[in-house]
Amino acid sequence: MAEPTKELFKFAFFLDFGKSIDFLAKLASPEKWDFGSNKNNSILKNYLEYTFRKLQDENKIVYTTDNRFCCFNTGLVTSQLEDIFAFFERNKGGGTSPYFFKAFCKKSDSQFLRYFSSNIPRRADFFSEPSALIFNPNCNIIPDIDHIISDNKSRFPTHLQVTGEDNMRRQLIGAIDEVIKLVKTNYKIAVPQFFNKRTQLLLPLCLTPGSKNPDLALVIYKLDDNNYCARTCLTLEMAYMNARLIVKPQSDWLKA
Repeated sequence: MAEPTKELFKFAFFLDFGKSIDFLAKLASPEKWDFGSNKNNSILKNYLEYTFRKLQDENKIVYTTDNRFCCFNTGLVTSQLEDIFAFFERNKGGGTSPYFFKAFCKKSDSQFLRYFSSNIPRRADFFSEPSALIFNPNCNIIPDIDHIISDNKSRFPTHLQVTGEDNMRRQLIGAIDEVIKLVKTNYKIAVPQFFNKRTQLLLPLCLTPGSKNPDLALVIYKLDDNNYCARTCLTLEMAYMNARLIVKPQSDWLKA
């Protein structure tokens, strides 16, 4: 996934972002925040950035009456299910960011309660349309094969790319036909993701002959009450990043 423009960094200055994220990873209920053997909390960093953007869109950044302090709900909880918040103070040290990051804190934190007990920040809302989170097996899935290949060729497994587009097309059509049959018998295969201010669904694409492990995730979205459209696919890492914004994926096929 390309490095996003850091809206959070425009908003606040972090003295040591890496150390702050490490602290948040330990404060939150245990979860895998990296892919493979990487140890830089890349999933958590992405989660925090896009959760912040969603909260900005929903006007859920809470400020004190004098605007000296502000806070937002990270959407994460401790092992004891206590909400975790990001706490900021007005930046008086210069620079372009209006606020300075102070701490990630639990709801019971005395400093947090001192300023926000009467106005507890709410979580980002990814559930305004609950029906969008669940696949409707009565709907058709209409894939744009040409667009999927032309726009995402570099995401396909290398061993398929070198075989040419005709073979890639055959493998893609076969994989889509197979996953359509699977998801119509088990709607839980479809994992919701949030991308570009829209809820979509992800389906596993097994493109490697003889392998049951997915190579890519097919993105589908509602066209109307009777049809889904598929025009792109994602690497599994990209798919997990987008899905984690809503909730930690519980599927058998999409894992960090």
